[in-house]
Amino acid sequence: MKRRVGIVGFRGYSGAELVGILSRHASVEPVLLEHRHDSEERPLPRGSKGPPRLVCSADVVRSEALQAVFLATPADVSMELAPAMLEAGAVVVDLSGAFRLKTAENYKKWYKEEHSQPGLLAEAVYGLPEFYRDLLPGAKLIANPGCYPTAANLAIRPLVEAGLADRDAGIVCDAKSGLSGAGRKPSLKTSFCEVAENFSCYSILDHRHVPEVLMNSGLEEREFSFTAHLIPAARGILETVYFRSDKVESAEELLGTYEKCYGSEPFVRLYDPGRVPDLHSVAHTNFCDIGVRYHAATGRGVVVCVIDNLVKGAAGQAVQNMNLALGFPETEALL
Repeated sequence: MKRRVGIVGFRGYSGAELVGILSRHASVEPVLLEHRHDSEERPLPRGSKGPPRLVCSADVVRSEALQAVFLATPADVSMELAPAMLEAGAVVVDLSGAFRLKTAENYKKWYKEEHSQPGLLAEAVYGLPEFYRDLLPGAKLIANPGCYPTAANLAIRPLVEAGLADRDAGIVCDAKSGLSGAGRKPSLKTSFCEVAENFSCYSILDHRHVPEVLMNSGLEEREFSFTAHLIPAARGILETVYFRSDKVESAEELLGTYEKCYGSEPFVRLYDPGRVPDLHSVAHTNFCDIGVRYHAATGRGVVVCVIDNLVKGAAGQAVQNMNLALGFPETEALL
């Protein structure tokens, strides 16, 4: 018998991606939990039948024996809903930034708002399976990583752990994202006329995803520069990481560091030295693709990392986390 899992925020881009992935899952049945009724939905052909819809409440979660609840909601909504969902016995996988940082002080610094559930921050497991897989089985509250930090941490942490990067010289992450990363809610900045034939950067030096990189890659803020860019594409993230090193002799040696970290990972793919991925490499998949270049004479290294922001950067990784938390095969519905 399939286990039932709930999705709050199913009308958004990440939520809709969750519905699609979970509908293919061999062991679960998705249930749509109505939290808001004022959001416009896409029209469906006559006769189309989607997952069942129920009111979003702790009583429903309890009475329907939902094993997990995905919160594809803004951070304030996640803070409002998570305690009751946990109390009702569900594993909560939160796709917002509500529980990614470990202290209320750090949350206020980067999100410019007070945290309404500081007691849950220590309980939350940061759901980047490549680093924290052992913490996920049995976890009750999982903070799904941000899309930018997912790619950045997978690219940068091996360099830091191996002591290859000259941290005094700094590490630069130049990140570009498709428009769906901004969410479905319309705004002037994300309108067609503003984005088409355009290329822009935003949140320079104070992007709220920066602390996730610092926390999980072991860097200090002074050692890391991050700039996010908006590209005229629907989905995908490409991050170009620049670093200096006097401890690497070749691109082959650099690639060997990544092979040690990710050689057995089901969703990280490495490219031959000198070859790098692009957005089409990972579109509509849960893969993270990584390629490296290195110039020994000058000690300059470049790592190119790409993900689909709606899959490995959001819904796909959330399902990967649920699989591990509930004891399903990690790759179920994702390959």
